[in-house]
Parts: sequence; structure tokens; C-alpha cells
Amino acid sequence: MAVPLPADITQLLRAWSEGEQGALEKLMPVVYDELHRLAQRYMAHERPDHTLQTTALVNEAYLRLVDSQQASWQDRAHFFAMCAQLMRRILVDWARSRHSVKRGGNVRSMSLDEALVVSSERSPDLVALDHSLKALAPFTRVRAR
Repeated sequence: MAVPLPADITQLLRAWSEGEQGALEKLMPVVYDELHRLAQRYMAHERPDHTLQTTALVNEAYLRLVDSQQASWQDRAHFFAMCAQLMRRILVDWARSRHSVKRGGNVRSMSLDEALVVSSERSPDLVALDHSLKALAPFTRVRAR
């Protein structure tokens, strides 16, 4: 397949912006390789055990592009700059969701063996509870008849 000229990509982008049916389907095969390279560069800066893969990042960016309001693309550079920004947002959103409280992001993981270990130190709350119960004990005893 011949390398598309920037002018060809710009024409497809403008056609898509103007609502031309089929322009997006013609555009994506032309820009996919460049989007994949862009995603690879972003993923190279992520942790090695990152669960989001390069292709998934490209696909998520594509879905956000399709769902976005009608964009007015200036040219090929504008399109790729917006795609880069989308990919950064996707990675930031992923990181936020990964570390959110509702998903236990700030809870320390421990093995079951660690969880079963009982501390030899008494918790300050338990000490205060013990003192309170001892202080109330004389008032709750049932007197023998």
C-alpha cells in the first residue's frame, strides 16, 4: 500500500468534519499505523505490568473520536495532536480509576497469612474501651437476692 500524502489525509479529515458518510471508514486504515506508533510511545513510558495494551489504547482513542462532537480538523497535524491528547487523557483516566478509593486503590494489599497475625500490642482504642467498661461495671451488676 502506498504511503498516503498529508494532503490526502487532510481531505479525508475535512470530509469527515463535514459529515461525509464513509470518510471515517476511509480515514482509519490510512492513519492506523501512525496512531499505533503514537500509542507505543506513550505505553513505553508506562509500567511494564500495565494492563492497558497499545492496541486497546488506539481503540479507546478511536471510540472517543467517534463519540465526540463534530470536530473541525484543520489538517493532519491537528488530528494527530488531538489523538495524542486523547491518549494521554485515557492513560490518566485509567490511572485514576485504578487508584480510586472505591476500587481499593489506597488500601494496602496483604496476604491471608499477614491478615491472620494478631498484634501483641493493645490498640489505644481497645485500652480506652476496656477502661470504660471497667468504670461502668459497678452500675450494671445484678445483685443477688
